[in-house]
Amino acid sequence: AYISIEVLIALVSVPGNILVIWAVKMNQALRDATFWFIVSLAGADGAGGAVVLCLMVACPVLILTESSILALLAIAVDRYLRVKIPVRYKSVVTPRRAAVAIACCWIVSFLVGLTPMFGWNNLNKMRRTQELNASHTEFVIKCQFETVISMEYMVYFNFFVWVLPPLLLMLLIYLEVFNLIRKQLNKKVSSSSNDPQKYYGKELKIAKSLALVLFLFALSWLPLHVLNCITLF
Repeated sequence: AYISIEVLIALVSVPGNILVIWAVKMNQALRDATFWFIVSLAGADGAGGAVVLCLMVACPVLILTESSILALLAIAVDRYLRVKIPVRYKSVVTPRRAAVAIACCWIVSFLVGLTPMFGWNNLNKMRRTQELNASHTEFVIKCQFETVISMEYMVYFNFFVWVLPPLLLMLLIYLEVFNLIRKQLNKKVSSSSNDPQKYYGKELKIAKSLALVLFLFALSWLPLHVLNCITLF
């Protein structure tokens, strides 16, 4: 059942995210900073769907998950700047700066995801267990996520530092985005000034869609991290 669900997720995730990237490639109107962040998110999610759960297999999953979180955070900051400084937005969020932000997201994701490869893993614990059992059989590692990945790493470092704070920060950012948009839409405008209303109306629709993506992401991943906390504590 588990394998069937994993395969189903992969079959849905990979083509779906490829279509997102293809849509941006084919549509010139979508080629602004926001959609490049979305392409980065789709790349991480699509690759994550292609990778199945040993450290060499587990770490790429951690890298791609963290990249998704940071891409969502970058998108949230981007939406905030769009409604906070609409006039100066294009001069502040340039394609070059967007590319630097995406590169930084991926660099941080690699550092966070590869931390178990640098030594924060269960290898020494497994060796000590075998020594305590006075076993002289060949040292064999069971290639399962919970066997090789340290729960201390998953809870204290991955969840409490790189998952939960970004999710809470994104929640605050979107609350502020909706608050700013509401204030702008509630302003009395003359019949000759429809553009601001149209602009903020469009921003409201996009913000709702992206907030839904954030909600579904949290809904999908938080149960796993809560389970990790229960396992550790």
